[in-house]
Amino acid sequence: MTMTAAVDSGGSEPDRDGGVTARVIPESEHPIREQDIDLEALKVLYRLRDAGFSGYLVGGGVRDLYLGKRPKDFDISTNARPGQLRKLFRNSRTIGRRFRLVQVFFRGNKIIEVSTLRSQSEYDINEPDKVLPSNNTFGTLEEDAFRRDLTINSLFYEIETRSIIDYVHGVEDLDQGVIRIVGEPQRRITRDPVRMMRAVRHAARNDFTIEKKTWQAIVDNRDKLTLCPPSRIRDELLKDLRSGASRPWAEICIRSGLWFTLFPFYRSMLTGRNAGKGREELLAVLAALDRLYSAAGDRRVNVPEYMLFAAMLLPWACHRFDLPGIATLKGAAYSQLMRAIRAELDQVFGEQFNVKRMTKETIATLFVHLVTFRQHHRNGSWPKWLEKKSYFADCSRFYGLYQEARGGPEVDVALFADTPADEQPVATAGDRRPGSGRSRGRRGINPAFSSRKRGVFGLRKG
Repeated sequence: MTMTAAVDSGGSEPDRDGGVTARVIPESEHPIREQDIDLEALKVLYRLRDAGFSGYLVGGGVRDLYLGKRPKDFDISTNARPGQLRKLFRNSRTIGRRFRLVQVFFRGNKIIEVSTLRSQSEYDINEPDKVLPSNNTFGTLEEDAFRRDLTINSLFYEIETRSIIDYVHGVEDLDQGVIRIVGEPQRRITRDPVRMMRAVRHAARNDFTIEKKTWQAIVDNRDKLTLCPPSRIRDELLKDLRSGASRPWAEICIRSGLWFTLFPFYRSMLTGRNAGKGREELLAVLAALDRLYSAAGDRRVNVPEYMLFAAMLLPWACHRFDLPGIATLKGAAYSQLMRAIRAELDQVFGEQFNVKRMTKETIATLFVHLVTFRQHHRNGSWPKWLEKKSYFADCSRFYGLYQEARGGPEVDVALFADTPADEQPVATAGDRRPGSGRSRGRRGINPAFSSRKRGVFGLRKG
């Protein structure tokens, strides 16, 4: 039996006159169980309850649990304000400019993000064409639901009654496999064009269908993505490349035209006389990336940002610079090709996505050395002088991706998976696999601390 609960009037969709009746789905009618929720998230939810606040598991956590998946994040919303949260959780910090979030820290680098319920301040703008402002204010559960992007991401799991609270028919869309923007799609996309990318991402990840009005709004407004800050688009793009569903994501982007708003330099390759071949090459390299993310098992795949971008740009670069078909590449020819690739990356990709100079340099290095690795690849072995090069590890991994995308052997997932230090393979003279036994550099910039009184490396402990 489905229960309903009336909520406060006002603060609902802009075209509604009164309050909205939420559908409250009891535990007996949904698949989410408390034991499926992250232990640290439960600690936060119960501490909020014991302190007299309301706490809800929200967004992707509810969506993924309902679909039988393990969520990457367990985000929580509450009626407690950021200052109250900081007092309640001493192991926390406040982040965010546009809207303040509180991160609660636990052992093992576990972070639970807690946000205060938000209002629909974006609907207070009279001008229909303005982009989303930054004047977010706190609100009610209903208001928070209607300001979220997609119906399937607008669900709340209430820990006290173990029920799902649904204001926007999100459970119905989950059951039917539908992606639908909350509210009026044309208006919501105008306020924040990034919502188009999120709709496409979740359709690709879950093999869902984008409903008609949402799809038409994406097609009509695809060019508005250029109004968004480059850093936001880059971050969304990286999520798609790391999703394990980048191939279906690209297919939807191409059909909707979003792809050519993001990457206009791909237009001639994907719409011209040889469009079929170009599309096949692009989807093949993205399929190789997806296989890496799906085949890693319990280990986390760590494909660096520069290699993700290089993989996405690989078909374009091969066509633009005839890679790796050049017969030889030495001396002046090497320098000339390197400069040409760097200049082209700056022009068509770097500035549009706020890509750092070092990232562009590394992408150019990966492209240039496709020629080197093709010249010297002999039955899976490499010349010793090549193995000693600083670029060998990354370039050999990238060449493995290139080979797989061209129908060759699958690249070894272990080369991209995070491995504990005590399990790192030891290099041997006979080991000639691409990238094996070689350091791939520092994996992060976290500082090292020492308990020694005299410190380390000749530096005293502060």
